[in-house]
Amino acid sequence: MKHLPVARDAVAPDGAEVRVLLALHGGSMAHFRLAPNQTSRAVTHRTVEEIWFVVTGRGEMWRKLAGREEVMSLSPGVCLTIPLGTHFQFRSSGDEPLGAVAITMPPWPGEGEAYEVAGPWTPTTKRG
Repeated sequence: MKHLPVARDAVAPDGAEVRVLLALHGGSMAHFRLAPNQTSRAVTHRTVEEIWFVVTGRGEMWRKLAGREEVMSLSPGVCLTIPLGTHFQFRSSGDEPLGAVAITMPPWPGEGEAYEVAGPWTPTTKRG
């Protein structure tokens, strides 16, 4: 058992705050937070895919895979996937931080997993 940490554990390569939750052999879970009116850096993963569940705030997620691009609205209750090889970028809107719980499969391997790609929006976050 673990409660959501008050302080962040790390800053993700896309610039979002990371609070590490739990992990098993097949996957890991973390909470990601993007401050109000911020835009992440566009990234892709080398070996992992993710499932996200938005818990707070509002915003948008851009995803690109195999020539197909889309922008999705994000709000509490929205669930989405980030398949392996997907380029993605997200941004928050409004006065509340955008928060999501994400499952990473396999577990997050560490430094060098994510790398920057070209995205549709100018990022406002610093590299993690």
